[in-house]
Amino acid sequence: MSYRTHSAAFEGALARPVDVQVQIAGGQPNFMVVGLGDKAVAESRERIRAAFAAIGLALPSKRLIVNLAPADRPKEGAHYDLPIAMGLLAAVGVLPRDALEGHLVMGELGLDGSIAPCPGALPAAMLASEMELAFICPEASGPEAAWAGGDLAILAPGSLIALVNHFKGAQVIARPAPGDLIEGGPAPDLCDVRGQETAKRSLEIAAAGGHNLLMVGPPGAGKSMLAARAPGLLPPLDARELLELSMIQSVAGLVERGRLSRTRPFRAPHHSASMAAMVGGGSRIRPGEASLAHHGVLFLDELPEFHPQVLDSLRQPLETGEIAVARANQRVTFPARFQLIAAMNPCRCGWAGQNGQACGRGPRCVESYQARVSGPMMDRIDLQIDVPPVTPADLALPPAQEGTAEAAARVARARDAQTERGELNARLSGELLDRATAPDAAGRDLLARASEAMGLTARAYHRVLRVARTIADLDGAGGVRRIHVAEALSARRVRSAPQAVSRPGMPAAAAPAGRAG
Repeated sequence: MSYRTHSAAFEGALARPVDVQVQIAGGQPNFMVVGLGDKAVAESRERIRAAFAAIGLALPSKRLIVNLAPADRPKEGAHYDLPIAMGLLAAVGVLPRDALEGHLVMGELGLDGSIAPCPGALPAAMLASEMELAFICPEASGPEAAWAGGDLAILAPGSLIALVNHFKGAQVIARPAPGDLIEGGPAPDLCDVRGQETAKRSLEIAAAGGHNLLMVGPPGAGKSMLAARAPGLLPPLDARELLELSMIQSVAGLVERGRLSRTRPFRAPHHSASMAAMVGGGSRIRPGEASLAHHGVLFLDELPEFHPQVLDSLRQPLETGEIAVARANQRVTFPARFQLIAAMNPCRCGWAGQNGQACGRGPRCVESYQARVSGPMMDRIDLQIDVPPVTPADLALPPAQEGTAEAAARVARARDAQTERGELNARLSGELLDRATAPDAAGRDLLARASEAMGLTARAYHRVLRVARTIADLDGAGGVRRIHVAEALSARRVRSAPQAVSRPGMPAAAAPAGRAG
């Protein structure tokens, strides 16, 4: 006779149902776990033996077979310990058979019979709710699972003996309460940044429309300081965004005691990050930095120092908002709708084109350094600005009267206007793009001439229109005018060499804007 309960396997940020079937048969004593499990699943046999011994039980000296179905779906992780153990407890008569029915179970067993937390409690609880099952998880994962809904029955025992006592009626395990919802602490303020008014304006535009931003400037110009203030300009996560992000964080094991935060994520990986660390993957497929920045900011400092293949791997999520990691026997899709903010020096020396400084290797240093970022990658960055060095006169200025709070209020109003249209400006496409971003006659003429002079691709052309629409939203304008197109064009090109000037025939309004210092 076989005993059956339910568990979950994870594909991306979603949980898929797995049937855990346990059978005790005659023959030589053996304990087999089949169903395409990884090393952690195979090692569950020894953890279960030790946990049974800790509560005074022994496994029967018979042939024990555990099947994780469907057998062709890869199974990873130690969270199958508890459902297998419950099946064996029912098989030896310690638990009633109906204790297995109607439950989805996950949890890792300790050698002392304790139940340790494991990643993925929130997606698994969502699956249990969808399948109309009760959910059994570790005690430490209970507050996280409780976010799946108030009507979901949840058991969160701390040990195997506590679970047995609950089903025997000797102990009652209360339903856990959801963890804390953290609104977020005080964010770094834009008032701390002296000068750099053009960069602040570009950061505000990027936050208002969800645009990608690249800042190019010498060391110490404040690029990282500006990027760190981007999350403070963004509105808190709404309920749908919070759930999507929390499911990714749950699979990655980043949710502690069920505490969720409405603050948008800010991920800043080091430039030595591998492709698997950036987009996800590895021997056990896990979300990468791009997915962990979902609905938030991915900050890449020292952009050319990243491996070119790692940077180019971001081109797909920048367009589609998701990452597909393919393996020979598995294909996993992670959501990755992030806003890219990048910073780089103009050359390896860092001082090309700066007054009073000289690049040690000349124009070739600039060309070779900036060529590490591919053209298609640069084409996907909406705003590309120069950030000049901060002068002593800037540092002597009093703090700016406007800070993050005032800029965030303007960003919120601009985003409200975009919500009424149905989508953030950075994601506009098709008929909605044509209708929302259509400039006036003067704006069309300017954009046409600038596109020819600057050699804009079709993608860059539409990105300029999206940025112009965001600038119009910040100004409270109903339509896109020439002044909005001009400002969008001024932030499109980055001077690649100290001698760079606007091209012949290029409109003055489309040439690189003067930079505040």
